[in-house]
This record gives sequence, structure tokens and C-alpha cells, in this order.
Amino acid sequence: MCLAYITFGCGHLFRFITMKKNIALLAGGYSGEYVISIQTAATIEKSLNKELYNIYKIIITKSEWYHEHNGQKIMVDKNDFTLSVDGNKIKFDCVFIAMHGSPGEDGRIQGYLDMMQIPYTTCNAIVSALTFNKSYCNKVVKEFNVVSIANSVHLIKGEPYSMGAILDQLKLPVFVKPNESGSSLGVSKVKHVEELFPAIEKAFREDNQVLIEEFIEGRELTIGVYRVNGVVYPLPATEIVSKNEFFDYEAKYTPGVTNEITPADIDASLKEQLETKAMYIYRHLNCRGVVRMDFILQRTSNKLFFLEVNTMPGQSENSIVPQQVRAAGKNLTDFYGDLLEDCLKSYSS
Repeated sequence: MCLAYITFGCGHLFRFITMKKNIALLAGGYSGEYVISIQTAATIEKSLNKELYNIYKIIITKSEWYHEHNGQKIMVDKNDFTLSVDGNKIKFDCVFIAMHGSPGEDGRIQGYLDMMQIPYTTCNAIVSALTFNKSYCNKVVKEFNVVSIANSVHLIKGEPYSMGAILDQLKLPVFVKPNESGSSLGVSKVKHVEELFPAIEKAFREDNQVLIEEFIEGRELTIGVYRVNGVVYPLPATEIVSKNEFFDYEAKYTPGVTNEITPADIDASLKEQLETKAMYIYRHLNCRGVVRMDFILQRTSNKLFFLEVNTMPGQSENSIVPQQVRAAGKNLTDFYGDLLEDCLKSYSS
């Protein structure tokens, strides 16, 4: 419980008690992004207002779901998604999902929570599944007719494919990437024909589907978008300038390899265009919570090309979304609190 105060007429101050909400903070996951998820959850846990929320961090792996209490693992009862702590059964008012990759970003955990009738802070199961599949998401966003999409080829493990057919459809250089993966795991930039097959095999080691996209030369811009009280807001955009060949895993998580400029040094016209397109995509994909959208501003045409939607973007202390929140003049405590309260309000309405 926490104490709150309200002033009535004649200046009389009354005290009343409000119940703290129980929040499950989900971290971990099944993918190579496990470590990044733990870092994201640490930032969120530190930033959430402890006077308003009881926070129970739950680690999810393929073998167990648990909360650590006094050095002991307390297993989640998956029948109703509860914990038994010190003889008390803990039910959750809301779930803050901080998992990248499966099962936190591909719709699996969202489907489970929907069945448990517990609200959560991210996109729903259908939207999460769609946006997690880069090829399918590109096809849907292309139909919106608001942003350009790079030419691509979609491969499925076990289905035959032809190098000649790929090269007939796409011009080198290309990016070869796992179709359902994050943090640039398994991604290669291919400049020469002889590099293509090894790059495809590398991507298939991460996923059963592979996306091959034509390289768009230009400036990489990324922007956070979120919804509170039914209103969609953009965060200040970031320009990513990597010392590596592209924004790969090392560039994303090794200090000094990438220069992330927040807010991006862009003119007012491009800023408005980027924000308008990102918010349009957010609304028409029916996103929830905070997402991050990646774009390329093509150097030769000045057209914006859509890259992908990250429905659970990395939020370790120096990650892009926290940078953008601070650049917007906000603090993470208020920002995460707004996301939680909006989630609770939306579910109850």
C-alpha cells in the first residue's frame, strides 16, 4: 500500500490509501538475445516507481519460469500465472514484457497472457507475430503505400532455391538475415557472388527462414513511437553511424563502435516526414506500448525505406529508446509509468 493526499474545500488535507499494483517483469527468453533482455529488464526495474508498484522479475527459459526471492527460485504456476511468496499467492495486475526474440517478441507469451486475461505492455499476439516475421511485415507495410521497401527474396529451410534466380531478382550488394531474429544475429552483407551461399547458410543456423534484401545506401534513422491515453507520440529520432560495415551485433553492443546521434541532425521537413510515417505504421499495424522503427534515407533519391519494427526494443541504460526518452525531456520513471498505467486503463475500459 502507499499513502496519497488530496485537498478538499477550506484547505483540509485528507489522507487515503491506494493499493500498489503487482507487476511481473519478464526477462530472459529462448534466443541469443537473452543477455540483452536481462540488461533491458535491469533498466526497467530500476526505473519503475517502487512506491506505486511491487515488481517481481521473472526469468523465462525453455526449462523454467522463476522469480528469485531471498536467493531461492520460486517457480511460476503456469496454470494461472501466479507466484507463492512467503505463503502469499501473488496475482499480477499487469505484465511488463522485457524479452527480445522468442517467446517475448513473437506473440507466444502474449497469446498465453491473453488466455490468462492479464494485461501486458507490448503489441498483441497477432501484431507481435506479424512484425517478428520481417518478410511478412514488409509485405503488409508495403500495402500502406507510405514508405518504400527494398526488393527482397524470402527463403524457407527445406525448400529448394536457386542462386541464379536470386541474382536475377536482386542486385548486389545484399543483406542476408534470419527472417525472425534480432540484434543482427546471423546477418551478413554480401558484395560478391561467392559470399552469398555461406551467408545464407549462416542465417539458416539462426532461423528456418531467411530474408535477402537489396542494400540501400544512405543514412540509418530509427525512431521510437508509443501510445498513451489513445494518442500516438513519436520520440526524437536517432541517426546510427557505425564504424563497421553495418549495424551488426558488435556495433549495437560494443561501446565506441557506433555513434548514435540523438536527436538526429535532420531538417524539419525530414523530421516531420519520419514522425508522420512512423506513427502511421504504428497505428495501422495496431501496435501497443513503445516500439522502435528503423528506416534508411536513400542517398540518391532522399526516399525513406522501411527496415523493420522492433516491438520490444533494447532498453539497457545506453540503448536507443532511453536516449530518445531523455532527449524528449522525459525521465524513464515517468515514461515507463505512463506505459503501465495506459496498459491497465486500456484493459479495464
